Amino acid sequence: MTLLQRLPIDRFLLMLIATVILAALLPIDGEAADAFGWLTKLAIALLFFLHGARLSPRTVIQGMTHWRLHLVILACTFALFPLLGLLIGLFAPGLLPPALAMGILFLCVLPSTVQSSIAFTSMAGGNVPAAICAASASNILGMFLTPLLVSVVMATGDDGGFRLEAMGAILLQLLAPFLLGQVLQRRIGDWVRRNKSWLGVVDRGSILMVVYLAFSEAMVAGLWQRLSASDLAVMVVADCLLLACVLGITIAASRRLGFSRDDEIAIVFCGSKKSLASGVPMANVLFPPQTIGTMILPLMLFHQIQLFVCAVLARRYARQAPASDAASS
Repeated sequence: MTLLQRLPIDRFLLMLIATVILAALLPIDGEAADAFGWLTKLAIALLFFLHGARLSPRTVIQGMTHWRLHLVILACTFALFPLLGLLIGLFAPGLLPPALAMGILFLCVLPSTVQSSIAFTSMAGGNVPAAICAASASNILGMFLTPLLVSVVMATGDDGGFRLEAMGAILLQLLAPFLLGQVLQRRIGDWVRRNKSWLGVVDRGSILMVVYLAFSEAMVAGLWQRLSASDLAVMVVADCLLLACVLGITIAASRRLGFSRDDEIAIVFCGSKKSLASGVPMANVLFPPQTIGTMILPLMLFHQIQLFVCAVLARRYARQAPASDAASS
């Protein structure tokens, strides 16, 4: 432990790596995976309940009415990402199979993640109410915008049917626990704020559970065996380049537009994410079954990369918070 403490390695990153190794060695599938999926959903619901119980209604209203922040995040999710995807597509012919190149475009038109965006915003000390509103709005709007963007950006003839039950799931799993926490805020809010370490455990725990389940599904499906090493390398480079561009643009734009540090964190973590949870069911609706595996593979890789990179970035923001607070005082 003393040696680990001296090394410049983030502990949460080590936990993420250990989770990936566990999923590779002992992937969960079948009924056990279904049960673990329900536990993951419960952990996410608990996370939103605790956020609702901790935040005052005034703070939540301020987050909802922060329209400039929400416009920036939505522009990153549904405009910046597709434009960058099209630029990458100009260089993809000859480097990637057509199905994987289309998969990168599909990744770019998806909504933002919800649980990890909010968890990382919380870890970094950012504007959690705004992140909750922005990430939830992204997923709800994504039910309509993603099929439309698929037909435009990917030049398909499909009018893009979508699942209204997915919208209901978002409202039930995320918004309902948060509103319940808001209802009980006067009764348990002080206790939750005094025991804020619980919230950190749930934040990190829900992310680790999502990572383990996602990697297990990839291992069980055998998607990695279908690719050559060169295809995998090009996809990783493309995903890393895409994420790096969006992170750099969101950081620069938020500072250029005069947002506060807390708002910058929400913009960075909500505007740079793409949702695997939304992407897989949407792919099932939008594409033929035989193409779904390769279509979602770039998304699966991007999902893992964004978790690792944003975990490090969130901890870096958190370490900088005391210094910035001291400087401002």
